Amino acid sequence: MVESIIMKSKNTVALLGSGSWASAIVKILHMSQKSVSWYIREPEIKEGIEQTGHNPMYVSDIEYNTKKLRIFDNADDAVRDADIIIFCVPSKFIDSLCAGITVDLSKKQLVTAVKGMEPEKVMLVSEYLQERFRVKPRQMAVISGPCHAEEVAMERVSYLTIGSANQKLAKTVAEMLKVPFIHTCLSKDMEGIEYSAVLKNVMALASGIAHGLGYGDNFTSALTSNAIQEMKRFLDVVKPLKRDINDSVYLGDLLVTAYSQFSRNRSFGTMIGKGYSVKAAQLEMNMVAEGYTGVYCIVHANEKYNVDMPITQAVYNILYDRRSARREFKLLSEKFK
Repeated sequence: MVESIIMKSKNTVALLGSGSWASAIVKILHMSQKSVSWYIREPEIKEGIEQTGHNPMYVSDIEYNTKKLRIFDNADDAVRDADIIIFCVPSKFIDSLCAGITVDLSKKQLVTAVKGMEPEKVMLVSEYLQERFRVKPRQMAVISGPCHAEEVAMERVSYLTIGSANQKLAKTVAEMLKVPFIHTCLSKDMEGIEYSAVLKNVMALASGIAHGLGYGDNFTSALTSNAIQEMKRFLDVVKPLKRDINDSVYLGDLLVTAYSQFSRNRSFGTMIGKGYSVKAAQLEMNMVAEGYTGVYCIVHANEKYNVDMPITQAVYNILYDRRSARREFKLLSEKFK
């Protein structure tokens, strides 16, 4: 049973999206806020939550206090009166979602919980939202960290980092997310956190492919060690900033996504390693594996920077160029130390 706790913010908040991660964030928010506006596109999900207090399609173990939810099937209605708007849809849907918003958001605070990039323009979601809605970087924040939706449903202790150039906004969002089982911290590395969230999904795909091919824990440990080094190389070139790559929002998120039973990217990669085609693996899964679009975006973004990224390139070669996974991973294994 969801218990209410003292509201920590006077800001009104709206969340756009109804998948697993969106459902988990709403659970957190509606425990700390008086009310949450929630845009849900799918009528069956909206009706299911209104009638039963559970999302019938994603993380159905979460029980909502529907008296604290204002559920809308129109995005404009959801965001119109909100001060803070959280975007939480798969990255490939961010453009179509935004196309349906006609309300002026230029004075509002926008937060992205999307762990991917806008694929058409190959842009970070924060950059895309700034351009789309004419908001300034100080009006933007990002939520990320090692925090699976399934464990939020079970109220297991989890960690989130809120990144923003505006630390006052970051603190406000952190207070909204502060419930007994969620620990929050602040960071100024908004773009680095966003890129890291994309990269860790790519690395989780690699971990899954290795597992599907029959590689063991010894190889996976070397893969993960090389993965965090590859992530650091990319971040240091693309967004130079003093950061500790061992923080939970970087290394911690990589580890949980590469190893967890709840990781959809690892599961997707495992199917690829076992010989599934991309289309077959996508049909098998009920949820989106962000790493598939993410690796496309990172490889194309890296054309500008030319960072050495052998793991990312191998995953891209397998998924988009249809090269042999076994051969690509044999070549990778010879590069690792």
